[in-house]
Amino acid sequence: MKGKYTIYLCLAHMSGNEQQYIRQAFDTNWVAPLGPNVDAFEQSLEDYINDGRHCRVTTSRPPSRVAAVSSGTAAIHLALKALGVGVGDEVMVQSFTFCASANPVVYLGATPVFVDSERDTWNMDPQLLDEAIAHRISKTGKKPKAIIPVSLYGMPYKVDEIMAVADKYAIPIVEDTAEALGTTYKGMHIGTFGEYGVMSFNGNKMITTSGGGAVICNGGRGHDAMSSEEQRANAVFFATQARQPLSYYEHMHVGFNYRMSNVCAGIGLGQMTVLHEHVEHHRAVHGKYLELLGKEAGISVKSAPDDTIDVDGRKISVYDSNYWLTTILLDGMDPEQMRQKLEAAGIESRPLWKPMHMQPVFKDAPAYVNGTSEELFHRGLCLPSGPMVSMEDVEYIVHAIKS
Repeated sequence: MKGKYTIYLCLAHMSGNEQQYIRQAFDTNWVAPLGPNVDAFEQSLEDYINDGRHCRVTTSRPPSRVAAVSSGTAAIHLALKALGVGVGDEVMVQSFTFCASANPVVYLGATPVFVDSERDTWNMDPQLLDEAIAHRISKTGKKPKAIIPVSLYGMPYKVDEIMAVADKYAIPIVEDTAEALGTTYKGMHIGTFGEYGVMSFNGNKMITTSGGGAVICNGGRGHDAMSSEEQRANAVFFATQARQPLSYYEHMHVGFNYRMSNVCAGIGLGQMTVLHEHVEHHRAVHGKYLELLGKEAGISVKSAPDDTIDVDGRKISVYDSNYWLTTILLDGMDPEQMRQKLEAAGIESRPLWKPMHMQPVFKDAPAYVNGTSEELFHRGLCLPSGPMVSMEDVEYIVHAIKS
């Protein structure tokens, strides 16, 4: 910390309950990448994300299953492998995101094809996705193997529209919801709509296991597709070095050392006791920023589209963001100068994600852009939003911005 007023951008906060689960792991000598904490953490996550399934308008799919792994990146890797992504394939990836959304595509020898954003949610543009897929098919003679939309900064992507495009071409979806635990779309937890979803429990997410992630297994959509139970078993199998169920070590496939440890899962169990509190706090922090900055000339606070639907006689939000990070756009001001001035006041802020199609490492990857994400990158900042940020902190930050 630089000084009295240094405010972390977004850092998960310990509940005080983690120690009992960690101590139990050591007391029982369960310090391996399996154990009762892992089982209980997965069950707790399943209970959480399956809550509210009645809100989905039409579904015949069984409840989602969860496999806890070492990172959100590992979860994307396992999901893409399960979908058969390999050398020579293409995967449609949202460009406005962190590199972990795209890197696993390259791990598997495939090519990411980047798609720009729409302005309502800042996530993958459904119309541009449709056009991009049609062009890739005409150019390569085959359709992409998967689509990776992202719920950026906790904001739900346009699920219905993206799903419609995916169904049109019969392409499976892997939802990158690493930043969106607690976010819902039409009352359903984001990450439960595609074939797979992805969670992250990095130290700056809604809850943390110090590192870690999870694969959400929702069941395939085709007649011969795996069930959610089969998907989970497959993910766990490949996450534990693809070891055959024999008394000796035998391997028919190349696997990965991706399973979450029992110690880390213990931290997650403690964090689950404060997840609801964290989500509500992030939303309250966003509300305070909106109250204090919403009418400020030259500054706009990003908020969810104000759409509602009627479910069982009550109105619920279509886009119910967890507001993992509150973000702003600046008009007539240089975001980097603002960032430096805030830093001088002991306030951490960061630019919005630099789009993947602008990254040197992906300079040769196909990209379908409309200018949206590039403009956002050059105009936006992320503001302190974590559980440690108080309403008094928000007032201090806003005062510094206005000054």
